[in-house]
Amino acid sequence: MILCCGEALIDMIPEQTLLGSDGYVPRSGGAIFNTAIGLGRLGCRTGLLSGISTDMFGHQLMADLRASNVDTRDVIRSDRPSTLAFVKLSDGHASYSFFDENSAGRMIAPDDMPNTIDDVSALYFGGISLACGPGADTYREFAETHARNHIVMVDPNIRPNFITDEPSFRDRIERMIRVADIVKVSDEDLNWIVPSTDAQEEKVAQLHRLGPSIVILTRGQSGAHAWLPDGRSVFAASQAADVVDTVGAGDTFNAGVLANLSEAGLLTKTAIHSASEKNIAEAIGFGTRVAAINVGRAGANPPWREEV
Repeated sequence: MILCCGEALIDMIPEQTLLGSDGYVPRSGGAIFNTAIGLGRLGCRTGLLSGISTDMFGHQLMADLRASNVDTRDVIRSDRPSTLAFVKLSDGHASYSFFDENSAGRMIAPDDMPNTIDDVSALYFGGISLACGPGADTYREFAETHARNHIVMVDPNIRPNFITDEPSFRDRIERMIRVADIVKVSDEDLNWIVPSTDAQEEKVAQLHRLGPSIVILTRGQSGAHAWLPDGRSVFAASQAADVVDTVGAGDTFNAGVLANLSEAGLLTKTAIHSASEKNIAEAIGFGTRVAAINVGRAGANPPWREEV
């Protein structure tokens, strides 16, 4: 099973009301939640490890997980409030205002985490769940504990306006990258993590030197590159799409990559380190295919296997 570890929240999406004014519609979301949904819909055995409220939004999140075949046994329920992310769309691109204080997701602690994950092959982390304590350090500790025996994929998915303690966040992200086997960053993420005037390839090399076997760089409509352990790179072009919005595009891409690697038997330490150019090109190519379907419809709405 692929265990997705991180936030599940409610995206408040702007929509026009019958009176013509703007209103907000609650949609289930969160970077890690979206990837779990994407994996479940693609037919991968997947679960979510997250803090989810017992409020009405939490019930919505749980129902949507089950409807997309996501295992919820490791969900941590509490009566704390759900995280809300109010979304602003501009030319199809999303920006966010988060309401997360004392939330069910943010306040998880090490004692809440599962004691054993024997049936898990890979762990996936990222998103805003790595930004604020105590939950962020709970996930970091969990990753460091299990990285020796499990594949770890990290997508930092940087949201600068959500970071309250930048030095601590940078330290946490570096520690996550050091234990990761696969790191995926957007070009914006890469420039934030490595804030220098170095060429993009050198910035990627700096991430590679921290330890991951595979570094993936996505550049929106310019496609995706991936670098293998020996420095070779592969490229996958973006797929043509009539873009409605980009909400959940990167999360769906990650689901496609993990699903393809899982089906190819590459989610082991030995296999990912020795993966071929063809293996990784196929994985990121599949990621671009499923992401293109997602951006063709409103909000985070990853495709089912029969749609790909």
